[in-house]
Amino acid sequence: MRQTSSILSTWLIIILFFVLLFTLYNQQNKKYDDKGKDASIPTELHPIVEEHKNKLVKEAENIGIELIITETIRTYDEQNALYQQGRTTEGNIVTHAQGGESYHNYGLAIDYALSDQDGNLIWDLNYDGNGNGDSDWFEVADIAKDLGFEWGGDWEKFQDYPHLQMTFGLSIRDLQNGLRPKTEQGVEEVDN
Repeated sequence: MRQTSSILSTWLIIILFFVLLFTLYNQQNKKYDDKGKDASIPTELHPIVEEHKNKLVKEAENIGIELIITETIRTYDEQNALYQQGRTTEGNIVTHAQGGESYHNYGLAIDYALSDQDGNLIWDLNYDGNGNGDSDWFEVADIAKDLGFEWGGDWEKFQDYPHLQMTFGLSIRDLQNGLRPKTEQGVEEVDN
């Protein structure tokens, strides 16, 4: 019994040490604001995500690709409605994230589609509207990754081709616990 208690105490000390270390690291680097577990949910994109979204649209335009941003920030209710799609409502399953489990809920993600010259939305991954022999969809993804976005098309379990996100090194659990990336100008470092 004493040995079990000693082992549990040791593990508890180790866990507390790492929690403290993580907290101190974040405070020293000042990369995150800790707004507490009851932190409000953002109502707009994080300024760096917004800036990089605009750069993405412009860079795609520069190579003849008409990019449409179809989704930015999403409320928990909107996320839950999307989660129900293909489960309890009609349509295909488009997400495995419920409300609070998506980077969209924290202003850190966008979705995109392409547009042809007539203004029609294109969801075809092979579409080559700029006629250079490469898929416009993948060209946009490459530009986005160069700008610091993580692309859902690279995910192993569930490819989400329209999805781009910037995590700033934060997990969904971190965000749920109230950590937020700093929003001041000059915070240009994007950790994914």
